[in-house]
Amino acid sequence: QVQLVESGGTLVQAGGSLRLSCAASRLTFSRYVMGWFRQTPGKDREFVAAISWGGGSIAYADSVKGRFTISRDNAKNTVYLQMNSLKPEDTAVYYCAIKRGYYTASSYPDLEFDVWGQGTQVTVSS
Repeated sequence: QVQLVESGGTLVQAGGSLRLSCAASRLTFSRYVMGWFRQTPGKDREFVAAISWGGGSIAYADSVKGRFTISRDNAKNTVYLQMNSLKPEDTAVYYCAIKRGYYTASSYPDLEFDVWGQGTQVTVSS
């Protein structure tokens, strides 16, 4: 079973930057999509960004376009989420997830991801 471990969440001031990491272990397949999602209490989980195994396909939620960048290091089986110009409304628990297979980037927000990490808290103060 694949395991995902997020890290990097912390308290940051509005306008600041933060980089989240998600390390995958026990990967037994080579084609997959890794995504970042976030959730606040009382709200549904929200898609943030996703990237294909090769890095050639990427999708972002409109709310983070131009501010967040997703990337990956295949040698380390790690995906990153660089978050710049953070806003208080970015405050949430951020989760990474993995979906086995090949999919077009336009489908990423609607995929049913297979495995999820435990989440990391990001708090942006105003």
